[in-house]
Amino acid sequence: MMYLFNKLIIWFMPLVPKFIVRMVSKPYVAGSKLEDGIRVVKDLNGRGMCATMDVLGESAIRLEECQEAIDEYLQVLDAIVAEKLDANISVKLTQLGLCLDKEACYQNIRQIVAKADSLNIFVRIDMEDSAVTSDTIEVFLRINQEFKRTGIVLQAYMRRALDDLVRLSALKTNYRLCKGIYVEPRQVAYKDPQTVNDNFGLLIDTAFAMGSYVGIATHDEKVVWKGLELIHRHGLQKDQYEFQMLLGVDEELRQIIVAAGHKLRVYVPFGKNWYAYCLRRLKENPKMALYIIKAMFGIR
Repeated sequence: MMYLFNKLIIWFMPLVPKFIVRMVSKPYVAGSKLEDGIRVVKDLNGRGMCATMDVLGESAIRLEECQEAIDEYLQVLDAIVAEKLDANISVKLTQLGLCLDKEACYQNIRQIVAKADSLNIFVRIDMEDSAVTSDTIEVFLRINQEFKRTGIVLQAYMRRALDDLVRLSALKTNYRLCKGIYVEPRQVAYKDPQTVNDNFGLLIDTAFAMGSYVGIATHDEKVVWKGLELIHRHGLQKDQYEFQMLLGVDEELRQIIVAAGHKLRVYVPFGKNWYAYCLRRLKENPKMALYIIKAMFGIR
């Protein structure tokens, strides 16, 4: 029954008026312009937090689309320097043509990373759904050979995550570890929430033991506590890890982490493609979509 209800919500989402989606998503998306992203990052910096900036965009269906995304990211890098922002960038490879031409995608991400490296700015390569996991890692490994100010994301609900982490940690890889949001089959992803949390803890522990830097990306206080336990157990200094959270999510916990003296980075998405991004995220997470339906009808 719940499966059918979720499918109904997914079908319904494109019918939701755009202004409703914008109203509900406003806390989670900085805005449609680079100026919006800069404004939000400055506010976060002023409250003792750093950021990672993400130019919203969908998976490219033509290679010609990729240059626009490249140009936007190059503008972001210039803005980080000009505005003296404490921020780096996060990039999705499908936005740069990964599903069209892997070599072209590599050349595209290299343009961005080469400029970022010249400006001493770190680049995070985001992880997407399981169909592109192996290709994403392959491109990351290639780019990381030349540019060390790069990192990748691993998702704790993926059954392959531990094997990937052990292989990558031999290079002292810089990680963002998160639970994962894409809807995946049981064959490739754990479904039980406690199992996902347990695997998250195992990934953090293994990465620390192998000398990797970890961005513990979670809004789940149980996972935050596990991260703190492992930080204590491994005797890490404050510059050897960080916590990460999405813009607009559990700001109270965010402040608690910062007040305790830990580094915290906020994921700041922005761009003219905010609507497509929001619809995609809502389709991936029907529970979130339910909030929009309630908002449409004034249901608390």
